[in-house]
Amino acid sequence: MTNDLTKGPIFSALIRFTIPLIAGNLLQLTYNAVDSMIVGRYVGKEALAAVGTSNPLMTLVLLFTNGICLGAGLLVSYQYGAKDHETLQRQVSTGLCAGGVFSLSAGILTALLSVPIMKLLQADPAILAEASGYLRVIMLGLVFSFLYNYFASMLRAMGDSRSPLIFLAISTVLNILGDMILVAWLRLGIVGAAISTVVCEALSAVLCWRYIYRNIPILRLGRKWLIVDYRLLKKTLSFGIVSALQQSSVQLGKLVIQGFVNTLGVSATAAFNAVNRTDDFALVPEQNIAHAMSSVMAQNAGAHHASRMRKTFRYGIYLELGFSLFVMAVLYTMAEDLMRLFTMDAEVIQKGVDYLHLIAFMYPLPAMTNGIQGYFRGTGDLRITLISSLINMIVRCTTCYILLYRYRLGFTILPWSYLAGWVAMMIYEVPILVFRQTRRNGFETESE
Repeated sequence: MTNDLTKGPIFSALIRFTIPLIAGNLLQLTYNAVDSMIVGRYVGKEALAAVGTSNPLMTLVLLFTNGICLGAGLLVSYQYGAKDHETLQRQVSTGLCAGGVFSLSAGILTALLSVPIMKLLQADPAILAEASGYLRVIMLGLVFSFLYNYFASMLRAMGDSRSPLIFLAISTVLNILGDMILVAWLRLGIVGAAISTVVCEALSAVLCWRYIYRNIPILRLGRKWLIVDYRLLKKTLSFGIVSALQQSSVQLGKLVIQGFVNTLGVSATAAFNAVNRTDDFALVPEQNIAHAMSSVMAQNAGAHHASRMRKTFRYGIYLELGFSLFVMAVLYTMAEDLMRLFTMDAEVIQKGVDYLHLIAFMYPLPAMTNGIQGYFRGTGDLRITLISSLINMIVRCTTCYILLYRYRLGFTILPWSYLAGWVAMMIYEVPILVFRQTRRNGFETESE
């Protein structure tokens, strides 16, 4: 059910809102990891490398559509906090129509160009067919991913982060079962894994929509789901596109780095896929905490509660740093065990362990940058989040290129390039944050 985040204790509300977000993404990451395990063990190292090669581009497109959901969700949070339900309804339908057209068009286009795209990413010829086939199926189902994430974003914007978690849990269990049937039993390879993913995402979208129809009276829109308010469309696209670009920029950096890694051979590509799956368990929950901060702050911006916004930011940073220290200890001590979940290849395991031992000590930095970005999103200033993410991408890719090709330092330079990007973000964001703390927020709310 919906939840008014403009009232009551802030810290407990932030934790209650954050936990389902983290749990949801941990479920998704668990599926991604299990998917890679099943592919690696039942199909082979080449198939695992094929999934790793196609994954950055696939994730880039998915993050772009999710960015539209996030941008629209911020506007809905503001309107919900302001109790402007009429505008909220038009906002929801406008965002759905705009995002639906984009996701359907982008999915079809990417599917048609899957082979040349994989060649552009310098995919090894031995895995080109598998990588492009996997990408093609996933992209044809992109619209289902958008629909689930959009409906889930609307629920979260109105304070309900628990219901989307339930639907995602159902989808994750069915997805794993689907992988076991299509990949391990029927031997359909990584295309079978892609089919399982698309079918389960479609199911999640249907379940989420049915829940909204039955339990959220304000969103029983009927034919109004297809209404586009052109006055709101401009603002929706402004927030959505900027948010999408910000969400996609770091992934674009990973895509470029994936191209660098692909030139190091199949073992390096397989190791990079495995460590990314593991690394996500540290980084994605940090992003979830920031998203929770943004939603709570946006509702309070609509209600003109500036002091609650400041407290939300402070408590959010505490949560970010505490989580980063916990995960740092866990992943450092379990690096080799985690790599063995994906493969038994000694070379791949060693590369992955070296990577995780280095990056484990760097997690507090992205915790800080995510928290600061949560603040800027919550105040409606998405321009800052976009610029800082672009800085991160440029510095990260440039550092990786120099260390890899100029100094020939090999696979373990990747964490150092990530560190350079996070430091650059901090240098840009912190002075602006300090300055903005003394001014009114981007939604132009009045202080209490």
